[in-house]
Amino acid sequence: MAWIRPRSLILALLLANAICFPGKADDTGDDSLGLGASYIFGDSLVDAGNNNYLPTLSRANIRPNGIDFAASGGIPTGRYTNGRTIGDIVGEELGQPHYAVPFLAPNTTGRAVLTGVNYASGGGGILNATGRIFVNRLSMDIQVDYFNITRQQIDQLLGSSKAKEYLMKKSIFSITIGANDFLNNYMLPVLSMGARISETPDAFIDDMISHLRDQLTRLYKLDARKFILANVGPIGCIPYQKTINQLSPDECVDLPNKLAKQYNGRLTDLLAELTDNLPGSTFVHANVYDMVMEVITNYDKYGFETANQACCGNGGQFAGIVPCGPTSSMCSDRSKHVFWDPYHPSEAANVILAKQLIDGDSRYISPMNLRKLRDL
Repeated sequence: MAWIRPRSLILALLLANAICFPGKADDTGDDSLGLGASYIFGDSLVDAGNNNYLPTLSRANIRPNGIDFAASGGIPTGRYTNGRTIGDIVGEELGQPHYAVPFLAPNTTGRAVLTGVNYASGGGGILNATGRIFVNRLSMDIQVDYFNITRQQIDQLLGSSKAKEYLMKKSIFSITIGANDFLNNYMLPVLSMGARISETPDAFIDDMISHLRDQLTRLYKLDARKFILANVGPIGCIPYQKTINQLSPDECVDLPNKLAKQYNGRLTDLLAELTDNLPGSTFVHANVYDMVMEVITNYDKYGFETANQACCGNGGQFAGIVPCGPTSSMCSDRSKHVFWDPYHPSEAANVILAKQLIDGDSRYISPMNLRKLRDL
């Protein structure tokens, strides 16, 4: 991906530090603690700017990314979409005073960490080898390491007893990860060929589940109790996959979707296992695969004109090869596209998905939605 000019980079980094919702003051005093905190882990679907601070090939702090992000006035902040991520929208709807701040931003210190921190990283995965094509990214193991630093800061701010209660009762831990382990690891040409020959899909997914079990258990030991985990979406339907495989508009690539569904079944079992084995924990399962497939299949019902074409991108039938950047072609109406770029949903799609997470029923989120989890 392209690099932006130094002046624009400095502005993007400043904006990524701590952005309040439009129309709201930045309140990090004691009153705001009643609203709870959101600690976000994952990949580019929820990255709020951590990759801005890494020497990496995976960055979104270039125009026109963020063109509809009202809090920055349309300046790119490192979000891989035209506006808000799902994590942003959920936090806003649940009453938090500002978007969870990127952990690597220099201003992510002091009481700012009490209302939410975002550890997600574009290119990151459950497995440490995932995303190495991008040179640098934060794997889930590193993200948990970074939360351990935040955990110590919360102790210093609130005192040990109050910090423990705040994390257990008032904080939600959101994990959106796994797609890169397939797209940018197991399925990646050349880099993964040896592993794919020697490791079956079952064995690879076993490895993913084993690592995720350890990562979630580490968070539990750091006093996380309320979890929401998103399964892997229909990655065979993203414009990039459809373009490189030269599919017709109504087709999706079979292998990545099969891998996603196989992993998703195992994830459901893992969450049931952890609920039984970790006393006091609540693991909410977000069925992102079915949510996204519903929007893709019935896109016109949700006000979209296409679920195939990237709004911002270049190359091939679905503009699905070259990532979004200053030289990309861009659609005339961003709200009519399910996909912003070859890989990521538009803000309009994120709003639909977030609403299902917040107030949806057991088809897409179980055993409770996020509003009920917050109030638990």
